[in-house]
Amino acid sequence: MTIQQIYKLAIEMGIKSDFRSKKEIAEYLKLKKEEFDNLPKDEKQYFDQEKLNNPYSDTRIHFDSGKKDIKKIFAGIDVTPGSIYIAEELHGDLIINHHPVGLALAGLDGVMDYQVDQMEKFGIPVTIAEKLIHKRISEVVRGISPENHYEIVDAAKLMKISLINVHTPADNLVAKYVTDKIEKARLKYVKDIMKVLMEIPEYQEAKRQGSGPMVFSGKESNRCGKIAVSEMTGGTEGSKDIYQAMANAGIGTIIGMHLSEDHRKSAEAAHINVVIAGHISSDSLGMNLFLDELEKKKMEIVPFGGLIRISRIKRK
Repeated sequence: MTIQQIYKLAIEMGIKSDFRSKKEIAEYLKLKKEEFDNLPKDEKQYFDQEKLNNPYSDTRIHFDSGKKDIKKIFAGIDVTPGSIYIAEELHGDLIINHHPVGLALAGLDGVMDYQVDQMEKFGIPVTIAEKLIHKRISEVVRGISPENHYEIVDAAKLMKISLINVHTPADNLVAKYVTDKIEKARLKYVKDIMKVLMEIPEYQEAKRQGSGPMVFSGKESNRCGKIAVSEMTGGTEGSKDIYQAMANAGIGTIIGMHLSEDHRKSAEAAHINVVIAGHISSDSLGMNLFLDELEKKKMEIVPFGGLIRISRIKRK
């Protein structure tokens, strides 16, 4: 496969696992087209036109070395300039990072509107979700503005090794995977959620490493009520003020990747149980579901940069 084909596969898998329908995603892309068309002529040169075809602004090809046949992939959660040197020294053809870098980091806020659609599906009035999440989006924009976005991209270019990152598509994969397991299990208590999560190999390994699933709000003996896998995709943490609205919509337990202390306190004040599956382990699960498709195509996957690599390919 070429880098373009790998990138296209990531987007396709992200869309297939998206909580939104294909129609809703098409409407989102249509709005981006209208946004571009309405720009003054001198502003159009600054518009990221990849947004017209890819609904995930936090997922991009950052450097394509021109290599046509990718055989050896170094896949990680957080790549550093030093790890890029390792990948080049060990003759990697491509680095696939999870977390956004370069233009994808600058565009992290662009996928957070997804959370509005998600909250609406959970029963929160869209006007409330939109106001709270848009406030949070503005915070994220200010937060990422001082970041050194292109340090990793520049290192990859100097080492002449191709680099892409796959963020929301992988997060969609893990969110759907966990949601399907939770819904199938028909759980009653928070401790039952913990048991289901601990059936997943990435979380088992994370627990061995000292960072397994935890109850951040409530306790294991609490009843779950309505469960929402709401903190696993959509760019980054949403609004800390959304939890009361979630409680009002009948949600009793939230499952997420990570949660700040302020968010935890807000969830606790709203009497919502919060189960945190784990950040790097959840990122690894999403990436693994994508990487398995590449492994099926006879590509070698070399995990680094914090990735807990678990292959679900059945060996003969």
